[in-house]
Amino acid sequence: MTEVIPILRVNDAHAAAAFYALLGFELEWEHRFEPGFPLFVSVATSDGARIFLSEHTGDARPDTLLYVWVDDVDAAHRTLRDAAVEVAPPEDEPWGREFGVRDPDGNRLRIATHAE
Repeated sequence: MTEVIPILRVNDAHAAAAFYALLGFELEWEHRFEPGFPLFVSVATSDGARIFLSEHTGDARPDTLLYVWVDDVDAAHRTLRDAAVEVAPPEDEPWGREFGVRDPDGNRLRIATHAE
């Protein structure tokens, strides 16, 4: 099996993990090399999707773009909107219904459901 895990640069890994929890990700584990060092965490969904969130400068570029497929894009949109996250309205595209949002660190997400 091959697994690809994106790494996102974040300023506050716990705050970022709380944002991704709105999309169904749960804190899986966290690591610091020493007390006071930057934090590195893994968040994952119950079906195995995983993102690493790193406070380490140089681990990833700011303003990264992730494309996230979900079962119900409109429910994900409502959840984020209800949590006072600024989200673009969902739009229908040939490949599916999608919307854009930025996480607390400015990383961009396109969240979509496949076209039927």
